[in-house]
Amino acid sequence: MMGLIGGVVGAMGFLMHQIIDTVFELKWELVEKYIQHGDFLTTWLFILGIGFGMVMVSSGLVVFFCPSGSSSGLPEVIGYLNGASLRHIFNIRTFFGSFFSCALAVASGLFCGPEGPMIHVGAVVGCGLSQFKSDTLRIKLPCFTRFRNSADKRQFITAGAAAGIASVFRAPVGGLLFALEEVASFWDIKLAWQTFFCCLIASFTTEVLSSSFGGFEYQGYFGFLKAEQGITFWVKNLLDMSVLAFIPTIILGVIGGLLGALFVFLNVRINKVRIKLFSAVKRKWLRQISKLLETLLLLVVTMTVTVFVPYFFPCTEDPVTYQFLNSSEDSLGDHLPWDVSEYNCPPATTWIGPDGILNSNYTINQAAALLVKNGKQGIPLLFQRGNHEKFGFPALFTALVLYFGISCWTAGTAAATGLVVPMLYTGALFGRTVGLIMVYIFGVQNDEHWTWIDPGLFATIGAAAYFAGVSRLTISLTVIMVELTNDVQSIMLIMVAVMVGKTVGDYFNHSLFSSLLHLKCIPHLEAEPSVVHGKKKVNLELFAARDVMKKCKVIHLKENVFSLASILNDTTYNGFPVVYSPGPGQEEVFLGTITRLELCMLLSNRQIFQTPETSNIDTRVLKYQEVTVEKVPDEGQMKSLLTKYSADPQYQQLFINLEPYINKSAVAVQSHFSLHRTYVLFRTLGLRHLTVVDLQNRAVGMITRKDLISFQLEKVLIKLDSGKLDSDEELLK
Repeated sequence: MMGLIGGVVGAMGFLMHQIIDTVFELKWELVEKYIQHGDFLTTWLFILGIGFGMVMVSSGLVVFFCPSGSSSGLPEVIGYLNGASLRHIFNIRTFFGSFFSCALAVASGLFCGPEGPMIHVGAVVGCGLSQFKSDTLRIKLPCFTRFRNSADKRQFITAGAAAGIASVFRAPVGGLLFALEEVASFWDIKLAWQTFFCCLIASFTTEVLSSSFGGFEYQGYFGFLKAEQGITFWVKNLLDMSVLAFIPTIILGVIGGLLGALFVFLNVRINKVRIKLFSAVKRKWLRQISKLLETLLLLVVTMTVTVFVPYFFPCTEDPVTYQFLNSSEDSLGDHLPWDVSEYNCPPATTWIGPDGILNSNYTINQAAALLVKNGKQGIPLLFQRGNHEKFGFPALFTALVLYFGISCWTAGTAAATGLVVPMLYTGALFGRTVGLIMVYIFGVQNDEHWTWIDPGLFATIGAAAYFAGVSRLTISLTVIMVELTNDVQSIMLIMVAVMVGKTVGDYFNHSLFSSLLHLKCIPHLEAEPSVVHGKKKVNLELFAARDVMKKCKVIHLKENVFSLASILNDTTYNGFPVVYSPGPGQEEVFLGTITRLELCMLLSNRQIFQTPETSNIDTRVLKYQEVTVEKVPDEGQMKSLLTKYSADPQYQQLFINLEPYINKSAVAVQSHFSLHRTYVLFRTLGLRHLTVVDLQNRAVGMITRKDLISFQLEKVLIKLDSGKLDSDEELLK
């Protein structure tokens, strides 16, 4: 099953790359003649018109077809694997909607990448293939039924998410470590090697298919894996390092952390404003249209910047690019194939001079190379070594400011968009700027001890630093950077930049993914609770479980149908403690728990109802598969049934014996149990409900995931004992 998931995700990654590359190249080829003649208005109209069509479909898929696919889907996957219950994020509509929305959004020219949606797509593949059923299509195949449980389902989703990264970046080990460090909340060595195998198959599938096809045309090289194809941002010229290189690396780490924290702050603020504005629109259809119009407005701004800003920049010589564009002497004297980075520059030709040296007059528009060929195509240009002055300050600074601002707006819009490529590209821009400053100060060095002063090297380090400043990843980020660039020589510099960037970013705010989880109200529990009062951390060991529990409705072991229906109608609780009396005259004690869904399924089966006269006669017991379902088959019918049961007094005389259906292994803690250990117990076991009992084992309350979220703990505890927190230092670490 892991191999099957890896193969499908690898094929989807290949299709994603092919669609993006093909549409992007075709779009700019259509306007080549207008650019060469300086007709930028017509160019803008063509590019904008094509982009309008793609973004209309891309945003429309998310807004109308699969709202759960917005924008990257990664926070939803993280929340689900942490234990939160989120609906519709793994259905087939989300799969197709996210995939095509992402492909069209990236190809349209928006400042985004395919990574986040591909992680989501991989998670959907892991969920769907392992269960071999679809509630949307009403298909339930009799295969792999042994995997239809929450534990196995969670592991396949984790592996699918890791395969998504492995496929889109050709980084199998990085995908595995990304799932370990960021996506999964529960991990073991068995899951590690299974995910490793899944990532291997995903990368292998993408590599083999990419070796055979380019632009959906068969190239005839099946199985021949070229280095320049397998390594996404291949750095060919490795440089000797010096201890002195760590000084600018630390500076880059600090800048990356500051910019990363700023990006998180601005993006969260923009998303809050976006949510507030859209929530103010009461009509659903008008709110959906508003989201679509925002994405189209974003496209207009992005295309205006992309098309018109390069007009203000001159053409500069670029002899290095010629080496990649021309590989045979047959084209001498001819014009080289047009590339979008040339923009409005004169056509390039090649010739052999009197001294027998091959010459060319190839020129590029620096701003066009940075803005038009942004993202996946632009990052290798910034990582290039040995061409110190390929890009000047004006082009780098302009691209940095525009790309930073627009990508910050793009993240969270109503289209499936990823953030990894924008993070790498923004970091590479400021990293190359710092490298160019170093070159201006110390000059171009030919001494082997100083060759590390290269803007391309600092672009790589800057990309890692900024990525760490936004995501706060460490181990997986270092491995991904090495797999992306093949620059093993710089691994220590990358590690230092990543650590500094993460440390600086953590000083100001949480990571982007954690902030988005909070913004989307997904109840995510961190590995350790963090409650702060003022500037000091509250010691949760000095509080008890009773301080955060909620009062609960208890259900008796033999309960009448009328009472059960009334409880379900009057409450929104998802779990209930079941109590019973051990003997006549004794108080009722806690026995186990039962969920809302299980009660609904029991109430929909009248054959298990008992009367007082038949309570001692054995009745039919439902099978496990009939009771444990993921959702009610027909919510409308169930609601009508509950209303009927709670309104008719005759159902007070009908009972259900809950003993065969309750979870007698449910975890419970005493009311005086340490709150810190309650939190650790809840998260480690992946619980959804935790019953609180008194010294006599009577159910007195219930703790759910929402009661243990950091901000909720802070709110409750400070309100509970604010005077003591201000005066008693023993409560504070």
